[in-house]
Amino acid sequence: MADENKLSAEKRTSFGKGAARKLRAVGQIPAVIYGHGTDPQHVALPGHETALLLRKSNVVLTLDIEGDKQLALVKDVQKDPVRQIIEHVDLIVVRKGEKVTVDVPVHVEGESYPGTLVMVDHNTLTIEAEATHIPESLTVSVEGLEEGAQIHAGDVTLPSGTTLITDPDALVINITVPRASAADVADEAAVEEAAAEASAESAAEKAEEAEADAAE
Repeated sequence: MADENKLSAEKRTSFGKGAARKLRAVGQIPAVIYGHGTDPQHVALPGHETALLLRKSNVVLTLDIEGDKQLALVKDVQKDPVRQIIEHVDLIVVRKGEKVTVDVPVHVEGESYPGTLVMVDHNTLTIEAEATHIPESLTVSVEGLEEGAQIHAGDVTLPSGTTLITDPDALVINITVPRASAADVADEAAVEEAAAEASAESAAEKAEEAEADAAE
């Protein structure tokens, strides 16, 4: 997977907000690589190619830093809150065969029993996996599940070589049915009461009319 995520990176010697703005102005993204007791490496990544790869979570990149190869796991991506432009990337040095702890998204597939709702309590699960074999997501099927059905973290099928770190008893999926609120119940009762009163009044009016007709 990392072999497919190749990027060329350039070493940076200028730092600070001004230098970062200049990099972004020419289509590059400032990044820092750290870990394994190494000194932090400040690099510039190609903006477009990096943005495409970072659409996925927990991406491991194969970086070519001016001729030196380095595997690195994307740890944090900082974006402009309004424009959603990537402003900075934090990377961690990893090695082939090394295991890392990451949060992986839960992907729900299928449809539960008609009339039920699928409540997702955990959008991600924490797992330990080889850095170069991190799953993009963990699939959970809710096909045909009825009210009251629950799926816990320990029920989720993990890829081979992957270990669950999240508490196995943690609730991931809960199947429920829509419940009427107290206000809805009160409104329904009021409508029924009004209808009953209207029916009673109508019956009384008809009885009076019948008596009047009989008297004539």
